[in-house]
Amino acid sequence: MENLPNCPQCGSEYVYSDGSILNCPECGHEFQAEDAQERVYKDMNGNVLVDGDTVIVAQDLKVKGASSSIKKGTKVKNIKLVEPEDGVHDISCKIPGFGSMMLKTSVVKKG
Repeated sequence: MENLPNCPQCGSEYVYSDGSILNCPECGHEFQAEDAQERVYKDMNGNVLVDGDTVIVAQDLKVKGASSSIKKGTKVKNIKLVEPEDGVHDISCKIPGFGSMMLKTSVVKKG
């Protein structure tokens, strides 16, 4: 049996799936599974990240097409957390000397 989330509107546990949509028989609310549970972004140490945080790169990162790499300890300010298009890179940011980039939460720590 599927482990479906409770209805986000009324909290009912009797939610059922109708294709890609979840339905609540008690209040009639229709919702996507993603609506029921918002994604939590965590850094390499397990600290929760939010938009606007400052993070520190925890390892040297090679950049395709660049002559140098992003050095360990580089501070990145004002990050934006995004749903990863490629399934991996979930931080959108601007890195001094490199410009706009996408990073993984697994290679940064909250600063």
